[in-house]
Amino acid sequence: MPGVLPDGETVPVDGSLPATATTAVGARGFGVYVHVPFCASRCGYCDFNTYTAAELGGGASREGYADTVLAELTLAARVLGDNPPPRVDTVFVGGGTPTLLPADDLARILDGIDRTWGLAADAEVTTEANPESVTPESLQRLRAAGYTRISLGMQSASPGVLAILDRKHSAGRATAAALEARDAGFEHVNLDLIYGTPGERPEDFAASLEQVVAAGVDHVSAYALIVEDGTRLAARMRRGELAYPSDDVAADRYLAAEVALDAAGLSWYEVSNWARDDAARCRHNLLYWTGADWWGLGPGAHSHVGGVRWWNVKHPSAYAQRLAAGVSPGLAREVLTTDEAHMEDVMLRLRLASGLPLAVLDATGRAGAQRALAHGLLNAEEYAAGRAVLTLRGRLLADAVVRDLLP
Repeated sequence: MPGVLPDGETVPVDGSLPATATTAVGARGFGVYVHVPFCASRCGYCDFNTYTAAELGGGASREGYADTVLAELTLAARVLGDNPPPRVDTVFVGGGTPTLLPADDLARILDGIDRTWGLAADAEVTTEANPESVTPESLQRLRAAGYTRISLGMQSASPGVLAILDRKHSAGRATAAALEARDAGFEHVNLDLIYGTPGERPEDFAASLEQVVAAGVDHVSAYALIVEDGTRLAARMRRGELAYPSDDVAADRYLAAEVALDAAGLSWYEVSNWARDDAARCRHNLLYWTGADWWGLGPGAHSHVGGVRWWNVKHPSAYAQRLAAGVSPGLAREVLTTDEAHMEDVMLRLRLASGLPLAVLDATGRAGAQRALAHGLLNAEEYAAGRAVLTLRGRLLADAVVRDLLP
C-alpha cells in the first residue's frame, strides 16, 4: 500500500456512494482488502503506508486494531445497504506485516467479513507475512481460521542483498517458512523476490531462484527494485554509497527468472507473477487487474465499487479517530470517466497472459498494436486470433507497449 495518496473529491462523512455505483456490486467479482500498517522495523526501500511502534504515536495500537477494522466493516455494510455483493470471492490481508497481529485477531477480521457479506464456498483468503513473523503454531492457527493462501516476503537468498534492503530475516528463513506453511495445510504458498538490488550478482539471484524452486511453492512474484523518494535507500544512492539500479541488469534478471521458473513448471500469468497452474494464480490480484469491485479496509486502503475509487486517511490514529466518531475514514475519491476506465483496462489487462481483445482499442491503439507486432512485442498467433498478448520481449517493454496502445 504505497504511502503517497492521490488527490480527489471529498468523501461524504457517511461514506455514501452515487446510486449508479451500487446497482451491480460484485457482478464481475468482489474482494476485500485489509491493510495492516504495522512493521517491526522499516526496510530501507519501503515507502508503503506502514509504521513501527516508535512511529505510531498516540491514538493507535496493534491491540485495538482488529476492532477498528471491524468498525469500518460495519460502515461498509451500511454504505452498500440494499445492494450488497452476492458473495466475497477473495480476501487479501496485506501490509505492513499482518502477522504481527495475533492469529486470533486475523481470525476475527475474517469472521467479521463472512458475517457481513458471506464468504464464497471457494473463497481465496490470503495473508502476507514476513518470514520471521510466523511460526509453525501461528501458521496452523491461521489455516484453522480459514486462511488458504500465504505470501511470504523472501526478496533474496543472499545475506548481503538482504542487508542492503534492511531485511531482518536470515537467508534461509523464507523457504523454511514456506515449508511450514505447506505443513500447516495452506493450499497455496507464494514467495516474493526483488531483483536488481545494488551489489546483487547474477549468482546471487540464481541462488534465490534455486531456493524458491527447491521450496516447492506454487506461486512466485518477482519485482525489479524501485527506488522511491524519501526512503533510506534513495538517500544512500544520492550520497553515492550505492549505485542506482540498472535497467539492463533488471532485464537480465527477469529473463533468468523466466527461464528458471518455466523449467520448474511455473508459467507467467501476469508480467511479474508465475503460477504452477490456474488454481495457484492469485485470484484477488486478478480482481484488480480485470476491473472487479473491492472494499479496502484500513488506513490508506483503496477501494473500488462501480467505477468509483476512494482511499482512506493514511495515519492509523486519524483512521481510528474517524471511525470512533462514526464517520467515514475516506479521505478522497474519484469517479472514473469512460476514457480513464478504458486506459486502466488496457494498462492492466495487457500485463496478463490472456492479454486483451484488439477490438477494445481505437484506431490509434490498433495502429500501435501493429507496430508492436512488427517489433516482436506481441504474439503473432494471438494477434491473428484478435488478441494483444505480450511476447517475452514485450514483457520487458510492457510499459512502452501500453503507451503505444493508448490515445
